[in-house]
Amino acid sequence: MASPRLETYCCPNRDAATQLVLTFQPEVFCGVCIGSASVSLLLSILQLLPKQGQSPRKMPKASSSTTILLLISICDILGGLGIIFRSTVWIGFPDFIANISVVNGTDVWPSAFCVGSAMWIQLLYSAGFWWLFCYAVDSYLVIRRSAGLSTIVLYHMMTWGLAILLCVEGIAMLYYPSVASCESGLQHAIPHYITTYAPLLLVLVANPILFRRTVTGVASLLKGRQGIYTENERRLGMEIQIRFFKIMLVFIICWLPNIINESLLFYLEMQPDINGSPLKNVRNAAMITWIIMGVLNPMQGFLFTLTFYGWTGWKLSLKWQKREIPWESMSTSAVADNGYPSAIGSSVNYQSNIHDSKTTAGSSQQTDEALSILSEGNTTSDDSHTAQSSRNVRELGTAGAKKIVDLTIINKKVIK
Repeated sequence: MASPRLETYCCPNRDAATQLVLTFQPEVFCGVCIGSASVSLLLSILQLLPKQGQSPRKMPKASSSTTILLLISICDILGGLGIIFRSTVWIGFPDFIANISVVNGTDVWPSAFCVGSAMWIQLLYSAGFWWLFCYAVDSYLVIRRSAGLSTIVLYHMMTWGLAILLCVEGIAMLYYPSVASCESGLQHAIPHYITTYAPLLLVLVANPILFRRTVTGVASLLKGRQGIYTENERRLGMEIQIRFFKIMLVFIICWLPNIINESLLFYLEMQPDINGSPLKNVRNAAMITWIIMGVLNPMQGFLFTLTFYGWTGWKLSLKWQKREIPWESMSTSAVADNGYPSAIGSSVNYQSNIHDSKTTAGSSQQTDEALSILSEGNTTSDDSHTAQSSRNVRELGTAGAKKIVDLTIINKKVIK
C-alpha cells in the first residue's frame, strides 16, 4: 500500500501513531499486501496483453489519451511490484528490518532499503495521480479541440517533474538532518504529508469538475452538428458520462481509506496518551482502515484496467492486435443515421452550396474524432453490437451511393 507512514517508519524516533499501525500484526499486514498486489499485478498484465479470438480491426489515430491510460496502468503495475518487494523482505528477513529501529546503528542497509522502497512506491503512485489529472485535462481539451499528440510532452514534464519534486522535497524535510537522527514532532512531518497527499486531493477535487464540463461539452457538440439530439447521440453521451463516473468511483474506493486512516492517526497523535482506554475505538478503527488500505491500494491497477478496457478475457495471443473502440462504431452509426458527413447530404447540396457541405463534413469529422478519442481503450460493448453497427453503416453507404447515381442522372436530364 502507499502511505507516508512508510517513510516515517524509517526514522528511529518515529511517532507513536506510526509505531502503532506498523507494528500491528506486521506479518498479516504484509501478507495481505503481497496477496492483493500480486492479484492486481497479474490481472492487470492479463488485461493489457492481446487475446485470441479477437479479429483485427481498424484502429483510430493515436492520441494523447491512449498514452495517458497506458501510463496510468504502468505506474500502478510498477507500484505494485514495489509493494510486493517491500512486503516480501519485511516478512522474510525480520532481523534485517529490526535494525531500522536501532538508534546510532552502524548498518546503513536497513535504512537504505526502508527509504528506497518507500520512495519507489510513493513516487509511482503519485505519478499515477498526476497522470489521472492529466487525463481529465486532456479530455476537456479534446472537446475544446485544443489537445493533440504534441501535448503529451507537456504532460510528461508536468507529471514526472511535479512527482519527483514533491517526493524529494517531502523526504528531505522529513529526514533532516539525517535518517538516523530525524527531528521529532508532528510539525516536522506535516510538510511531508502535504506533499504526499496534494496530488490525491487534486484528483478528488478537480477531476469531477473537469469531467462534468467535458460531458457538458460532449452534449453541446452532439446537439450542434445539426441541432438534433437523437437516441444514438444520447446513448453515446451517456456512455462517456458513465466512463468518467467509473473512473472516479474506483479512485474514491481505493484511496478514501487512506484519508480516513490518516485523519484518525493525526487525531491520536494530538492526544497526550495514545494508549488510553477512551481511545480504544479510535485505535481499532485506525488499524482496521490500515488493513483495508493494504487491500484496496494495490487493487487500483486492475480496477482501472476494467474501467478503461472492460474484461478482455483469458485467452492470450502471441500477435499484438490493436483494439477497436466500440464507441467509434456508435458515433459512426449516429453520423450515418443523421446524414452528417455522408454522401447523401453532400449530393443534395452539391448544386446549391458545395463549400458549406465541405465545411459541415469537416466539422462533423472533427467532432467524431473528438468523441472517438474520449472513448479510447474501452471494449465493453459486445461483438454483436459492433457487427450490427457496421452492417448498418454499410447498408446506409450503399443506399447513399445509389441515390448519388440517381441524382446525377436526374441532373443530366435537367441540363439537357
